[in-house]
Amino acid sequence: MKITDAKVFVGGPAKNYVTLKIMNDQGVYGLGDATLNGRETMTATYLRDYLTPNLIGKDPRNSEDIWQFFYRGAYFRGGPIAMSAFGAIDMALWDIKGKLAGMPLYQLFGGKSREGAMVYAHATGADLEDLMDSIAWYVEQGYKAVRVQCGVPGMPTASYGVSEEKGANRNYITDFSGIQPKVEIWDTDRYMRYMPGALARIRERFGPDLRILHDVHHRLLPREAAEFAKEVEPVRLYWLEDPTPAEDQDALKLLRQHSTVPIAIGEVFNSIWDCNKLIENELIDFIRVAVTHVGGITPAKRIVDLAGLHHVRTGFHGAPSHSPLSMAAQAHLNAWAPNFGIQEYLVLGTPECDALFPSAHRLENGMFHVSDAPGLGVDFDEKEVARYSYKPGSLPVVRLEDGTLWNY
Repeated sequence: MKITDAKVFVGGPAKNYVTLKIMNDQGVYGLGDATLNGRETMTATYLRDYLTPNLIGKDPRNSEDIWQFFYRGAYFRGGPIAMSAFGAIDMALWDIKGKLAGMPLYQLFGGKSREGAMVYAHATGADLEDLMDSIAWYVEQGYKAVRVQCGVPGMPTASYGVSEEKGANRNYITDFSGIQPKVEIWDTDRYMRYMPGALARIRERFGPDLRILHDVHHRLLPREAAEFAKEVEPVRLYWLEDPTPAEDQDALKLLRQHSTVPIAIGEVFNSIWDCNKLIENELIDFIRVAVTHVGGITPAKRIVDLAGLHHVRTGFHGAPSHSPLSMAAQAHLNAWAPNFGIQEYLVLGTPECDALFPSAHRLENGMFHVSDAPGLGVDFDEKEVARYSYKPGSLPVVRLEDGTLWNY
């Protein structure tokens, strides 16, 4: 069995999805997601010019050897562009493997550990009252877990993931008005004075059963993160996400010494080497990698296994920049993983997205259920993707009030 062709497509509804399709001489094809938000054409070019020509003639069943060929065979290893491209290839090869076996991927991993995987939504508000309305709406829809973000009084601009307009939906935070990013202004003191009380009011309003998550988005210094985590302990957060930049992994030791709040980190990681010490030293409680960005299903499964040895649960990244293919790969891992925690899920199920990526996977009462279709269980309509083209866009950048560039 040989790979005969591989095609790369860029485009999608409200996103520049990068989709890889690998064909073999048995008429079976596999699909993978290489979307890297804000850098989409770079993964597409890397796939077209460097990687897919080296796929032709290889046996698609040898996914491990192919992954090692691209990773170990490159003198300059890693990085988000390369790993996202590898991730698409690995995902597509697993898709082929499942189709050849006539099984959904979770069966190839070892079968189901659960019938449905709990997901969390993003509730946002221009102010706390607006946020409360957003949370209430998701609770009415059956969600059992909600990430909460709201505007901070006196903050010069909206904080991360929050609109300045009440009732606005900021699931799609990429700005497609051009490649130059907008600037957000951040004030740590205002945030730290306001947000602990806001979280306490949310807990008081929605009671002890709702799982409340909050994302700091790398904005605090290590000492500030420890102080904040200690102050919000009574809220009993399900997790506190990215309280401080994880490049300084020793900083998490300081946080651990001062607070028992569960910590979730990892959405910007590109490999197991970015998170192995955090896991082995048990400095985090949830690992937040994305299957695409860590190089595919093969390395993601290794991360899940390592995490399971150290009481760390999964919390895969699920922003809308991940296509339904990436979300399906994570859904199959979620169905299998003994140490599953929760899955981030921003609504992808628009009619346009469903037409481009048809599947029988479903979200019901805050739980994601994978279908029993072979492979990933997601198809791809080449005629539909022809409706879309690449549209330049960017995530914001952050500065302090004095102009200093800060962490996005």
